[in-house]
Amino acid sequence: MTRARTTARVSSRAGRAGAGGARQELRAIHALITRDWLRLAANPTNTVLLLLQPLLFLLAFGGGLSALVPDTALGGQYRAFLYPGILLMAIQAPAISVGIRLITDRYSGSIRDLLVTPARRSSLLCGICLGGCATATAQGAVLLALAPAGQLPYRPLLLAGLLAELTLASFTLTALTLLPAVHIRRPETFTTLLSLTSAPLLFGSGALVPLSALPSWVTSAAVLNPLAYATDLLRRTAGPTASAGVYWGAWQPPPVVEAGVLLLTAVIALLWTARRFGRTDDMA
Repeated sequence: MTRARTTARVSSRAGRAGAGGARQELRAIHALITRDWLRLAANPTNTVLLLLQPLLFLLAFGGGLSALVPDTALGGQYRAFLYPGILLMAIQAPAISVGIRLITDRYSGSIRDLLVTPARRSSLLCGICLGGCATATAQGAVLLALAPAGQLPYRPLLLAGLLAELTLASFTLTALTLLPAVHIRRPETFTTLLSLTSAPLLFGSGALVPLSALPSWVTSAAVLNPLAYATDLLRRTAGPTASAGVYWGAWQPPPVVEAGVLLLTAVIALLWTARRFGRTDDMA
């Protein structure tokens, strides 16, 4: 009887400790998400400038080329075709900035203040990724509110679906950005890497030009480009289009498969990043 009571007490204490530990991890994640929200609110000028580039692309680039690109090749006007790619551009810059901030904090030594907290490294990494995902989605939502500029009607279910897909794309882009960020120590190296990869990945995704109009090797490489799946997912939700998206051989994966590819890519990137982020000597 005494042994049973002792076992019950130990189990009760372990349960309370586990619950308290879970609350502690959630508080750490919430604090990191709140930190990114405060950064976003404290610098509205930077937010406006980040949104200005994709908006100018939509109005100037889309309006200028709409007369040159036949509607029959796209299944609609070029501005409507371009709008999902512009949404992707809107979330790309804030997602990338998460990796830049991580390297800057690591280079300056301020990352140590974060690592000495009692929260687990995996929780800190999730908080950093979710914070970047939230701010990137918020900036994409601002551009999504200007749907008529992309010839998209105000339909609540349609906008909600696009917002959910923007959230998934933001999560994937943030996770992919953190992967090289934990391996690079100098901000200049990371910036150079971004300049070499960001534009080719965007143009090779079909965001601005149909994949069918690009060289065959670019179309083949799009199968390995996460931005191509995000662009195709947004475009197929925004409306029917005659432009070919990503194909696996002769088969075009349905939207649910494309969403699964994005989610799987983000999970693999986070797990890979967590292995390096958990090493004290590497992150100090």
